[in-house]
Amino acid sequence: MLAMRPDCERCGADLPGSAAGAFICSFECTFCAACAEALDDRCPNCGGELTDRPARSKANLVKHPASTAAPKAR
Repeated sequence: MLAMRPDCERCGADLPGSAAGAFICSFECTFCAACAEALDDRCPNCGGELTDRPARSKANLVKHPASTAAPKAR
C-alpha cells in the first residue's frame, strides 16, 4: 500500500491522499505537478520516472489514512 505522503518534497505543497496532482517514483518520493514538470518527470533522489500517484477513495482513507509524516532521509 502506498504511504500517500502529505506534501511535495521539493516545495512543501499540500498533497492530500484523496486529491489528484501528486507524482511519485517507485520509492514513493512525492512531488506536486509543478515540481514534477520542473524536474522533467525524473526523481532527483533516485533518478526514476515520476508518474501520477493514484488518489485514494474517501472510504479507504478512513480505513487506511494517508501518512502525516515527512519521508525519512536516505
